[in-house]
Amino acid sequence: MMWESLCDRFIRVIPILHANFGSQVVYFAVVNPTYNHGIPYQGNLLENSTRSSVGSRHLSQQFAPAFINSVGGVSGSWNPEGDMSLDRRYVSSLLDELKNKKNKSFELSDVVDHVIEFSTDQYGSRFIQQKLESATVKEKNIIFPEIVPHARSLMTDVFGNYVIQKFFEHGTKSQRRELAGQIIGHVLPLSLQMYGCRVIQKALEVVEVDQQTEMVDELDGSIMKCVRDQNGNHVIHKCIECVPQDRVQFIVSSFFGQVVSLSSHPYGCRVIQRVLEHCDDRNTQVVMDEIMNSVCTLAQDQYENYVIQHVLQHGKPHERSAIINKIVGETVKMSLQKFASNVVEKCLTYGSPNERQLLVNEMLGSTDENEPLQDSNSLFFFFVKIKNTLIVFLAMMKDPFGNYVVQKVLETCDDQTCELILYILDIFPLFKSFIKFSLLDTELDERMRDLNLLSNSHFWRWT
Repeated sequence: MMWESLCDRFIRVIPILHANFGSQVVYFAVVNPTYNHGIPYQGNLLENSTRSSVGSRHLSQQFAPAFINSVGGVSGSWNPEGDMSLDRRYVSSLLDELKNKKNKSFELSDVVDHVIEFSTDQYGSRFIQQKLESATVKEKNIIFPEIVPHARSLMTDVFGNYVIQKFFEHGTKSQRRELAGQIIGHVLPLSLQMYGCRVIQKALEVVEVDQQTEMVDELDGSIMKCVRDQNGNHVIHKCIECVPQDRVQFIVSSFFGQVVSLSSHPYGCRVIQRVLEHCDDRNTQVVMDEIMNSVCTLAQDQYENYVIQHVLQHGKPHERSAIINKIVGETVKMSLQKFASNVVEKCLTYGSPNERQLLVNEMLGSTDENEPLQDSNSLFFFFVKIKNTLIVFLAMMKDPFGNYVVQKVLETCDDQTCELILYILDIFPLFKSFIKFSLLDTELDERMRDLNLLSNSHFWRWT
């Protein structure tokens, strides 16, 4: 009766010695009070003595089925689902304690045999990640053997992928190589998967060149597919950024003849920017030549304009000058266009003083014959001379996109140009009053129609 009472309250581990063919055999019987049956374990007494402690969670699924009878004998059968249920409850209990942030301080050793369950749980994954950042080599080696057999499934798991990334980042050199070995042969499907692509990117950052090369080579023949994929394009970025140029030349070569079409793609335009940023060999000039042949077209596209902006900001001086020279003559038109206006701003920001002045003069309609504006003796003659400047520049000021270009002009122009702009603003009320009583009114409307600015004629209603 006392034994049965204890069974109702505790999990007991009972060693039973049995002679078998002259050798000593030990059975460890774990009594489960929920199912009222035990699990005998056969093994060497000395080797397994450490596994006989009360409450041990190292439950083997290979235990022989048996019941413990009232005198300690072995009989009956055992349902392994009982052990699995007990194991799940143990993991659940640990995770609950972790989530509730109870006083107990957990270490990596506490999740041994349950690393996969923790890695695929939101809180468990975060716990392992935090511990890996400061873990000793010994602690990493304790849990790593559990990771390897399940590495690829963890790479595509919403929480597990972060654990793999942390091992790439903070694991030992041998651990990184072993995990990279799990990737090789599966690079393309992982690159196209939402979470797997993140693991590939991290691996490319930290593995040795030989393994980088193996991984990149698996993408040969699928470069354009990856570039146009919402996940794969990030992997191509990382290949260009982290792998030596001579190992990724086949990637850049696959873009030849398709630079403009790729630049118009939401993902492709970013890849082209990475090429311009990280590749500087002579073959990359082919990419730049294709861009230079279509500057004005690219500047007005919702994605292509970013490629032009990138060259203006990061390109060589002669490349920047070539773009600005193509913009000159189209400055006002582009300043009033949603996407091209961003390009004009970049020209003003990164152009040389002389190049900047070319663009500003075009906006102001400045010529030698109307300089200086303030010296005209006749008020009528004065307004006739500056009408083009006022029409264009004031239209830009009222335009939803052009006004940003005007602001950039004020930020970047020299003092003389700034004074001229402020002078135009000062005389504007007088000019507005003057045109109401002159024949210029009709001419202004016609000129605005020619410039395709009539839709902006509401700027005359300024007060």
